[in-house]
Amino acid sequence: MSVAVERRLPPWLKVRAPGGPGFGETAGIVRELGLHTVCQEAHCPNVGECWGHRTATFMLLGDTCTRNCGFCAVTHGRPLDVDADEPGRVAVAVARLGLRHVVVTSVNRDDLPDGGAAHFAATARAIKAQVPSCRVEVLVPDFKGREASVGEVAQAPIDVFNHNVETVPRLYARVRAGARYGRSLGVLETAKSERPGLLTKAGLMLGLGEDESELMNVFSDLRSIGCDILTLGQYLRPSREHLPVDRYVPPEEFAGLRERALALGFRHVEAGPLVRSSYHAWDHVPPG
Repeated sequence: MSVAVERRLPPWLKVRAPGGPGFGETAGIVRELGLHTVCQEAHCPNVGECWGHRTATFMLLGDTCTRNCGFCAVTHGRPLDVDADEPGRVAVAVARLGLRHVVVTSVNRDDLPDGGAAHFAATARAIKAQVPSCRVEVLVPDFKGREASVGEVAQAPIDVFNHNVETVPRLYARVRAGARYGRSLGVLETAKSERPGLLTKAGLMLGLGEDESELMNVFSDLRSIGCDILTLGQYLRPSREHLPVDRYVPPEEFAGLRERALALGFRHVEAGPLVRSSYHAWDHVPPG
């Protein structure tokens, strides 16, 4: 059994330090409105680029997750009470940033009876009320597989329903504490059955020890339930307390996987070392 060894970041994973007027303005709006973003909480490497272009991925329901996944930098523990005013503040931020496509995600809230589904729906309604032309993409947890929760979000005024499967089934016990591969597929399948025309989307991290045949099996599973959009990015270790990187996948390998996934029928595949679920998300869907 091979032992993963931490290596220096290859040149294709090096990014510029955050800064510039767009970055400062986005940071100011987020701070003023008391919002959380996955850009900050998950230590996203693209925060400088995205905030510099006046866009952010908003994270609902606080900054504390009820799960403790081995890959994730978000704090885990006992979460705060639900902030009923948060959907309205997210909508104000969307309007002030002038967004035409926004991604809204959340921590896992296994403590809530609906897992936070009603809060997602309320946020989508608030955004559409403020900026009717803005496309709303939600990146949801698995809601412990509750079909009613998935249905409530799918029936809200959203344009894209995203749920990440994150990795291959063999690695779930180590990577995704509290999650199940079949359950995640079921979340996407239920969303599609609730609204057949709704775009569904999923993402995976590479470099955790998966092999190509396992990835292709996941791609096929996703297509079998009608998943439309796929994102593939490199796993980056947030700290020494998190899972180590098994390997850094080169850009040309991502390009090859993208072509193989497109051949299976995905409408769009975003693949590359720095790709994350919300990276360039506005390009993942057709204009309209």
